[in-house]
Amino acid sequence: MERSKFLAIHYPPPAFIITLARRKYFIYHLTMDVKQDLAEIAALIGEPTRVVMLWSLMGGQARPASELAFYANVSAQNASAHLARLVEAGMLAVEALGRHRYYRLAGADVAHAIEALAALVPSARETAGLPPRQTPDLKYARTCYDHLAGRVAVEICAALKDKGCLNPVDADFEITSKGEKMFRDLGMEISELRQQRRAFARQCQDWSERRPHLAGALGAALLDLMFQRGWIARVRSSRIVRVTVRGREAVYKLLKLTL
Repeated sequence: MERSKFLAIHYPPPAFIITLARRKYFIYHLTMDVKQDLAEIAALIGEPTRVVMLWSLMGGQARPASELAFYANVSAQNASAHLARLVEAGMLAVEALGRHRYYRLAGADVAHAIEALAALVPSARETAGLPPRQTPDLKYARTCYDHLAGRVAVEICAALKDKGCLNPVDADFEITSKGEKMFRDLGMEISELRQQRRAFARQCQDWSERRPHLAGALGAALLDLMFQRGWIARVRSSRIVRVTVRGREAVYKLLKLTL
Protein backbone atom coordinates (compact mmCIF):
# COMPACT_ATOMS: atom_id res chain seq x y z
CA MET A 1 0.00 0.00 0.00
CA GLU A 2 1.26 3.43 -0.88
CA ARG A 3 2.37 5.58 2.06
CA SER A 4 -0.12 8.37 1.20
CA LYS A 5 -3.09 5.97 1.21
CA PHE A 6 -1.94 4.35 4.47
CA LEU A 7 -1.74 7.73 6.20
CA ALA A 8 -5.13 8.80 4.85
CA ILE A 9 -6.80 5.68 6.27
CA HIS A 10 -5.04 5.42 9.64
CA TYR A 11 -4.31 9.07 10.33
CA PRO A 12 -7.19 11.21 8.93
CA PRO A 13 -6.55 14.94 8.73
CA PRO A 14 -7.74 17.17 11.61
CA ALA A 15 -10.40 18.77 9.42
CA PHE A 16 -12.03 15.35 8.90
CA ILE A 17 -12.12 14.68 12.66
CA ILE A 18 -13.63 18.10 13.39
CA THR A 19 -16.31 17.57 10.73
CA LEU A 20 -17.16 14.15 12.15
CA ALA A 21 -17.36 15.49 15.69
CA ARG A 22 -20.00 18.01 14.63
CA ARG A 23 -22.36 15.31 13.42
CA LYS A 24 -25.15 14.34 15.81
CA TYR A 25 -24.33 10.66 15.77
CA PHE A 26 -20.74 11.11 16.85
CA ILE A 27 -20.38 9.01 20.02
CA TYR A 28 -18.43 11.65 21.96
CA HIS A 29 -21.27 14.14 21.49
CA LEU A 30 -23.82 11.60 22.75
CA THR A 31 -21.68 10.58 25.69
CA MET A 32 -21.30 14.15 26.87
CA ASP A 33 -25.09 14.67 26.85
CA VAL A 34 -25.59 11.52 28.91
CA LYS A 35 -22.95 12.61 31.41
CA GLN A 36 -24.59 16.00 31.86
CA ASP A 37 -28.10 14.56 32.25
CA LEU A 38 -27.00 11.93 34.75
CA ALA A 39 -24.98 14.46 36.69
CA GLU A 40 -27.99 16.78 36.96
CA ILE A 41 -30.29 14.01 38.19
CA ALA A 42 -27.67 12.76 40.65
CA ALA A 43 -27.17 16.28 42.02
CA LEU A 44 -30.93 16.74 42.31
CA ILE A 45 -31.44 13.53 44.28
CA GLY A 46 -28.19 13.74 46.21
CA GLU A 47 -28.90 16.97 48.09
CA PRO A 48 -29.55 15.92 51.75
CA THR A 49 -32.81 17.83 52.20
CA ARG A 50 -34.29 16.44 48.99
CA VAL A 51 -33.13 12.93 49.88
CA VAL A 52 -35.17 13.07 53.09
CA MET A 53 -38.21 14.40 51.25
CA LEU A 54 -38.06 11.75 48.53
CA TRP A 55 -37.49 8.96 51.06
CA SER A 56 -40.49 10.19 53.10
CA LEU A 57 -42.71 9.73 50.03
CA MET A 58 -41.58 6.19 49.18
CA GLY A 59 -44.69 4.73 50.79
CA GLY A 60 -46.77 6.06 47.90
CA GLN A 61 -48.89 8.49 49.93
CA ALA A 62 -49.11 12.25 49.38
CA ARG A 63 -47.83 14.55 52.12
CA PRO A 64 -48.22 18.30 52.68
CA ALA A 65 -45.23 20.60 52.29
CA SER A 66 -45.28 21.42 56.01
CA GLU A 67 -44.85 17.74 56.92
CA LEU A 68 -41.99 17.28 54.47
CA ALA A 69 -40.33 20.41 55.86
CA PHE A 70 -40.62 18.90 59.36
CA TYR A 71 -39.05 15.61 58.27
CA ALA A 72 -36.18 17.43 56.54
CA ASN A 73 -35.76 19.88 59.44
CA VAL A 74 -35.89 22.97 57.21
CA SER A 75 -38.02 26.10 57.07
CA ALA A 76 -41.22 26.22 55.03
CA GLN A 77 -39.59 28.61 52.56
CA ASN A 78 -36.56 26.34 52.14
CA ALA A 79 -38.78 23.29 51.69
CA SER A 80 -40.85 25.07 49.05
CA ALA A 81 -37.75 25.80 46.98
CA HIS A 82 -36.57 22.17 47.12
CA LEU A 83 -40.04 20.81 46.30
CA ALA A 84 -40.36 23.17 43.35
CA ARG A 85 -37.12 21.81 41.87
CA LEU A 86 -38.30 18.22 42.27
CA VAL A 87 -41.65 19.02 40.64
CA GLU A 88 -39.93 20.83 37.77
CA ALA A 89 -37.68 17.79 37.20
CA GLY A 90 -40.72 15.52 37.00
CA MET A 91 -39.84 13.56 40.13
CA LEU A 92 -42.77 14.81 42.21
CA ALA A 93 -46.39 15.59 41.46
CA VAL A 94 -48.29 18.23 43.42
CA GLU A 95 -51.99 18.77 44.11
CA ALA A 96 -53.60 21.73 45.86
CA LEU A 97 -56.29 20.87 48.42
CA GLY A 98 -57.66 23.94 50.11
CA ARG A 99 -54.81 25.95 51.62
CA HIS A 100 -52.35 23.06 51.44
CA ARG A 101 -50.27 21.58 48.65
CA TYR A 102 -49.75 17.83 48.75
CA TYR A 103 -46.72 16.18 47.15
CA ARG A 104 -46.18 12.59 46.05
CA LEU A 105 -43.75 10.70 43.85
CA ALA A 106 -44.56 11.26 40.19
CA GLY A 107 -44.68 7.54 39.44
CA ALA A 108 -43.43 4.05 40.05
CA ASP A 109 -40.30 4.70 37.95
CA VAL A 110 -39.15 7.35 40.42
CA ALA A 111 -39.63 4.97 43.35
CA HIS A 112 -37.84 2.21 41.44
CA ALA A 113 -34.84 4.48 40.82
CA ILE A 114 -34.61 5.55 44.47
CA GLU A 115 -34.93 1.96 45.69
CA ALA A 116 -32.14 0.92 43.31
CA LEU A 117 -29.88 3.70 44.60
CA ALA A 118 -30.60 2.74 48.19
CA ALA A 119 -29.39 -0.80 47.42
CA LEU A 120 -25.91 0.69 46.88
CA VAL A 121 -25.70 2.08 50.41
CA PRO A 122 -23.00 0.12 52.31
CA SER A 123 -24.99 0.05 55.58
CA ALA A 124 -27.75 -1.94 53.87
CA ARG A 125 -25.38 -4.92 53.72
CA GLU A 126 -25.23 -5.14 57.51
CA THR A 127 -28.79 -6.45 57.83
CA ALA A 128 -29.15 -8.19 54.48
CA GLY A 129 -27.90 -11.49 55.92
CA LEU A 130 -29.77 -11.49 59.23
CA PRO A 131 -32.19 -14.36 59.95
CA PRO A 132 -35.95 -13.75 59.50
CA ARG A 133 -37.64 -11.80 62.34
CA GLN A 134 -34.30 -10.34 63.42
CA THR A 135 -34.24 -7.52 60.87
CA PRO A 136 -35.47 -4.04 61.82
CA ASP A 137 -39.17 -3.56 61.04
CA LEU A 138 -38.66 -1.30 58.01
CA LYS A 139 -36.35 -3.84 56.43
CA TYR A 140 -38.59 -6.77 57.28
CA ALA A 141 -41.81 -5.56 55.63
CA ARG A 142 -42.68 -2.17 54.14
CA THR A 143 -44.35 -0.57 51.17
CA CYS A 144 -42.25 0.65 48.25
CA TYR A 145 -44.52 3.16 46.51
CA ASP A 146 -47.40 0.82 45.51
CA HIS A 147 -45.94 -2.64 46.14
CA LEU A 148 -44.53 -4.72 48.98
CA ALA A 149 -40.82 -4.61 49.84
CA GLY A 150 -38.42 -5.92 52.46
CA ARG A 151 -37.55 -9.43 53.61
CA VAL A 152 -41.17 -10.60 53.34
CA ALA A 153 -41.55 -9.36 49.75
CA VAL A 154 -38.24 -10.88 48.66
CA GLU A 155 -39.12 -14.28 50.15
CA ILE A 156 -42.58 -14.25 48.53
CA CYS A 157 -40.99 -13.36 45.19
CA ALA A 158 -38.42 -16.16 45.55
CA ALA A 159 -41.18 -18.64 46.42
CA LEU A 160 -43.17 -17.61 43.34
CA LYS A 161 -40.10 -18.32 41.21
CA ASP A 162 -39.40 -21.63 42.95
CA LYS A 163 -43.01 -22.72 42.43
CA GLY A 164 -42.73 -22.00 38.71
CA CYS A 165 -45.14 -19.04 38.77
CA LEU A 166 -42.64 -16.37 37.68
CA ASN A 167 -39.57 -16.47 35.44
CA PRO A 168 -36.98 -13.65 35.41
CA VAL A 169 -36.61 -12.10 31.94
CA ASP A 170 -34.14 -9.21 31.74
CA ALA A 171 -35.43 -6.53 34.14
CA ASP A 172 -38.92 -8.00 34.36
CA PHE A 173 -40.74 -11.18 35.33
CA GLU A 174 -42.68 -13.38 32.94
CA ILE A 175 -45.75 -14.98 34.46
CA THR A 176 -46.23 -18.65 33.62
CA SER A 177 -49.52 -20.45 32.96
CA LYS A 178 -49.25 -21.87 36.48
CA GLY A 179 -48.76 -18.38 37.84
CA GLU A 180 -51.72 -16.99 35.91
CA LYS A 181 -53.96 -19.70 37.35
CA MET A 182 -52.75 -19.04 40.89
CA PHE A 183 -53.32 -15.28 40.65
CA ARG A 184 -56.72 -15.76 38.99
CA ASP A 185 -57.74 -18.12 41.79
CA LEU A 186 -56.93 -15.26 44.16
CA GLY A 187 -59.33 -13.04 42.22
CA MET A 188 -56.79 -10.99 40.27
CA GLU A 189 -57.65 -10.03 36.68
CA ILE A 190 -54.39 -10.67 34.83
CA SER A 191 -55.65 -9.44 31.45
CA GLU A 192 -56.64 -6.08 32.93
CA LEU A 193 -53.28 -5.71 34.65
CA ARG A 194 -51.48 -6.33 31.35
CA GLN A 195 -53.37 -3.44 29.73
CA GLN A 196 -52.15 -0.83 32.20
CA ARG A 197 -49.68 1.77 30.91
CA ARG A 198 -46.83 0.55 33.07
CA ALA A 199 -44.57 -2.45 33.49
CA PHE A 200 -46.64 -5.56 34.12
CA ALA A 201 -44.28 -7.49 36.41
CA ARG A 202 -40.98 -5.77 37.17
CA GLN A 203 -37.96 -6.92 39.15
CA CYS A 204 -37.33 -4.22 41.75
CA GLN A 205 -33.99 -4.57 43.53
CA ASP A 206 -34.69 -4.49 47.27
CA TRP A 207 -32.31 -2.05 48.98
CA SER A 208 -32.22 -3.94 52.29
CA GLU A 209 -32.12 -7.51 50.94
CA ARG A 210 -30.20 -6.88 47.70
CA ARG A 211 -32.45 -9.30 45.92
CA PRO A 212 -35.49 -8.56 43.73
CA HIS A 213 -39.07 -8.24 44.86
CA LEU A 214 -42.15 -8.03 42.64
CA ALA A 215 -43.18 -4.58 41.37
CA GLY A 216 -45.21 -3.26 38.45
CA ALA A 217 -48.95 -3.69 37.96
CA LEU A 218 -48.86 -7.26 39.27
CA GLY A 219 -46.92 -6.29 42.40
CA ALA A 220 -49.33 -3.41 43.11
CA ALA A 221 -52.36 -5.67 42.69
CA LEU A 222 -50.84 -8.25 45.03
CA LEU A 223 -50.23 -5.59 47.70
CA ASP A 224 -53.84 -4.37 47.42
CA LEU A 225 -55.11 -7.94 47.77
CA MET A 226 -52.99 -8.55 50.87
CA PHE A 227 -54.37 -5.40 52.50
CA GLN A 228 -57.96 -6.19 51.54
CA ARG A 229 -57.78 -9.72 52.92
CA GLY A 230 -56.11 -8.66 56.13
CA TRP A 231 -52.87 -10.51 55.44
CA ILE A 232 -50.90 -7.36 56.25
CA ALA A 233 -51.71 -4.14 58.10
CA ARG A 234 -50.15 -0.68 58.01
CA VAL A 235 -48.25 0.69 60.96
CA ARG A 236 -49.65 4.19 61.46
CA SER A 237 -47.73 7.10 59.90
CA SER A 238 -45.11 4.74 58.51
CA ARG A 239 -44.14 2.67 55.48
CA ILE A 240 -43.82 -0.34 57.77
CA VAL A 241 -46.41 -3.09 57.42
CA ARG A 242 -47.17 -5.87 59.86
CA VAL A 243 -47.83 -9.44 58.71
CA THR A 244 -50.93 -10.71 60.52
CA VAL A 245 -51.60 -14.23 61.77
CA ARG A 246 -54.13 -14.61 58.96
CA GLY A 247 -51.46 -13.48 56.50
CA ARG A 248 -48.86 -15.95 57.73
CA GLU A 249 -51.39 -18.78 57.44
CA ALA A 250 -52.50 -17.71 53.96
CA VAL A 251 -48.95 -17.35 52.60
CA TYR A 252 -47.98 -20.75 54.00
CA LYS A 253 -51.05 -22.37 52.44
CA LEU A 254 -50.40 -20.68 49.09
CA LEU A 255 -46.62 -21.02 48.81
CA LYS A 256 -45.54 -23.29 51.71
CA LEU A 257 -43.55 -20.30 52.95
CA THR A 258 -43.13 -19.56 56.66
CA LEU A 259 -42.90 -15.84 57.41
